[in-house]
Amino acid sequence: MPTKSLDDLFLDMLKDVYYAERKILKALPKMARGARSPEVRAAFEKHRDETEVQVERLQQVFELIGKPARGKTCPAIDGIVEEGEEVLESFAGSDAIDAGLIATAQAVEHYEIARYGTMCRWAELIGQKQAAKLLKETLAEEEATDLGLTRIAESSANQAALKAA
Repeated sequence: MPTKSLDDLFLDMLKDVYYAERKILKALPKMARGARSPEVRAAFEKHRDETEVQVERLQQVFELIGKPARGKTCPAIDGIVEEGEEVLESFAGSDAIDAGLIATAQAVEHYEIARYGTMCRWAELIGQKQAAKLLKETLAEEEATDLGLTRIAESSANQAALKAA
């Protein structure tokens, strides 16, 4: 069996994240439609637009390393998206829905932050400076999205969910 390298790990994770971003791109409009608050809806719509750009960046990274842009099934994202669908179903019409959707979205963000952080470092180590730069842009956006969702949760969504009890 041939020895696998950091380059191979990088490509494997790149495929994973590419799949994840495309899956998230499909889920965000559903989450936006299911949100009660205009603020939560707007946050999901904004992140959908950012995710489109992030997918394009990933395609650029594939190009930089000379590989076709192909995803690899990511069970972690599949599971988180499924949880989001359960929240949409179980809490539809409830004042708690926005808090649930934010929690699900933050699970996605935390997954992405972990992946992009690792990929940035690996890209640097394997000499892919331009790829690292592109991945860092996305990492910064994911971190900002996570903080924005926390602000919405703390300023309104969690209180609305509490009142629903």
